[in-house]
Amino acid sequence: MPTLDRQDGVFVLDLGDTENRFHPDWAAEVDALLDEAERADGPRALVTTARGRFWSNGLDLDWFLAHPDRADAFVADVQALLARVLTLPMVTVAALQGHAFAAGAMFSLAHDLRAMRADRGYWCLPEADLGIPFTAGMSALIQARLDPRTAHEAMVTACRYGGHDALAAGIVDRVADADTLRGTAVDLARAQLAKAGAPLATIKSRMYAPVLTALAEKGVRLAPDARPA
Repeated sequence: MPTLDRQDGVFVLDLGDTENRFHPDWAAEVDALLDEAERADGPRALVTTARGRFWSNGLDLDWFLAHPDRADAFVADVQALLARVLTLPMVTVAALQGHAFAAGAMFSLAHDLRAMRADRGYWCLPEADLGIPFTAGMSALIQARLDPRTAHEAMVTACRYGGHDALAAGIVDRVADADTLRGTAVDLARAQLAKAGAPLATIKSRMYAPVLTALAEKGVRLAPDARPA
């Protein structure tokens, strides 16, 4: 399960050491840890990282297949989590030490900045290969955070980006080796500590107002013959 640590003003949210898929219990724990970081006083920022081969491998397919009656409601919960991270009142940095796929890749885009391991791991939106349409909210998030050419390539071709390719495409802001990645992300976050507060949340909310409206859409349904991302 996810954990939260604090290094001076930088909160480090560790997503775990498995595939870190979006499951109701996992998502609820992430949400609770974000509550803790958001309630803190003073200068602060957030780094989200993980351990092992994966940063996040998207939605928990086994849970979705076992709970079809709850799947659409959970998609709405996932979109609410994406919206929350997008508008947190502090600067956020995703430290991608491993694969970020599907909803995991979208979760990384909800962060303000991204640092990625240079030599291993892929960032990918595989929905086109899986025959799964993006929701309107997910599409809006991806298109708001990537330039049009990269968004089109990532969404339509399901291209896998290694660290240097992701940097060239503007998906990530830094690359680093395995030993220095977390420190690189913490340094990026520490440089932005003083910006935390309600004004920053307002800036983000106004900047991404159309995305937030799309992510808040009720009754979101995945295609009936598609597996969840």
